[in-house]
Formats: sequence, structure tokens, C-alpha cells
Amino acid sequence: MSAFAVVQTVVLAGVLVDSAWVAFRKLIPATSKRLLARLSAALESPQRGPFAHRLAHWLQPSEAKAGSCGSGDGCSACGGCGSAAPPVAEKQPLEFKSRSH
Repeated sequence: MSAFAVVQTVVLAGVLVDSAWVAFRKLIPATSKRLLARLSAALESPQRGPFAHRLAHWLQPSEAKAGSCGSGDGCSACGGCGSAAPPVAEKQPLEFKSRSH
């Protein structure tokens, strides 16, 4: 196997992994946020080194960086903060207009 074939295989594998990751995050956002939050929490344990802590901070979902729990399920999914019930919108009846020809 030539050096070109090895480089080509590595580049194509990288593109494939990146594409699969983007598709996973776009198609299943709640699961991907939950997965990243768990991975980030595991990497932030005190036994880990400074590189793991930086990686955990980088992997942390944006909601967790902003101050919410970052579970990906919305506020108060864990029952730890916020109000449990969202405000209920008023019910509005449907109105159908007849078409006159």
C-alpha cells in the first residue's frame, strides 16, 4: 500500500466520521446534548488531568455553559430549577371560511 493510499484512506475516514457526527447532532439533538453532557461530566472528575478538563469544557453543551443544566430536555427536566409547568396558551377555535364561486 502506497503512502498516497494511506493518506487518502485517513482523509476519507475523517470526512466520514465528521459527516456521521454532524448528522447525529442534527437528527437527534436531544440525545446528542445528553451524550455530550454525560461525557463532559465524566471528563471533569478530579482524577482527570488538565487536558481532560479542557476537553470537557469544549464538549460541554452550550446550555450548560449558559447556566442551565444542559440535559437537552429543556428547563426543569431534572426538577432542579425553574417552574415545572410551562404557561398554558389559550385555546382558539378554528374558523373556516366558505368559498363562493
